[in-house]
Amino acid sequence: MPETPRPFTAGERPAIRGEVVGEGQPIVLCHGITATRRYVVHGSRVLERAGHTVVSYDARGHGESDPAGAEQSYAYPELVGDLKEVVATAVGDGPFVLAGHSMGAHTAVAYALRHPERLRGIVVIGPTYTGEITAETLAYWDGLAAALAGDGVDGFVDYIDRHQQADPAWRDSVLRFTRERILRHRHPEALVDALHAVPRSRPFEAMAELESLELPALVVASNDAADPGHPRRVAEAYAERLPQAQLTGEAEGESPLAWQGGKLSREIAAFCAELGA
Repeated sequence: MPETPRPFTAGERPAIRGEVVGEGQPIVLCHGITATRRYVVHGSRVLERAGHTVVSYDARGHGESDPAGAEQSYAYPELVGDLKEVVATAVGDGPFVLAGHSMGAHTAVAYALRHPERLRGIVVIGPTYTGEITAETLAYWDGLAAALAGDGVDGFVDYIDRHQQADPAWRDSVLRFTRERILRHRHPEALVDALHAVPRSRPFEAMAELESLELPALVVASNDAADPGHPRRVAEAYAERLPQAQLTGEAEGESPLAWQGGKLSREIAAFCAELGA
């Protein structure tokens, strides 16, 4: 029988809530913006069955975690601070593997640049940050925030439909996935603030910084037809910059590897097995 997840709370203001499952070498999972801890490996139990302690948590303002306080924000330095609290609470002093998707990928890289001695390896899934923050990008995220604030979940999903321009073959899956994800938050009003703040924050200054990160890395890319919001070229750029990186992704015509919880988990488990060897 699958092991029952063990809940935890890290930090105080805000309180960051998550869960631990399994026993063995730890893996910490960081999700993307407007997602929750479920949306890294999508409920897959492969990693715990492969002999890992899996730590997942909801970022501030997301899922079950508290919103940022009045004098706080959702910028990457604070997201990294929350990750440090999670590691102290749920991992302890030993080394671990850190995996993150999108916002979570940037948080993971920012943590790795500051604390490389803590990590056995890093998994970077669907990164989007390239060192540049453009007016066009900010306009997109501000529009998404306004849609959520003004028209709730329906407005959020409609905005994604009008602006993301996924291939028609994947449109229904994208919209269903988006609606399901956004309904999982206790504090949807906090997501509005996060949607304004996160895209304006820099996890690191320039891509060249990645060249100093001497850690084994797995970079997960998606083909643009299904997931244009996480361009393949950006993942490829991370793999080129990270000195010990390997690049993986789905085959042509398949749904993005980042969406396939079981298959993604098997890729991560294989990467971790190589670290053990």
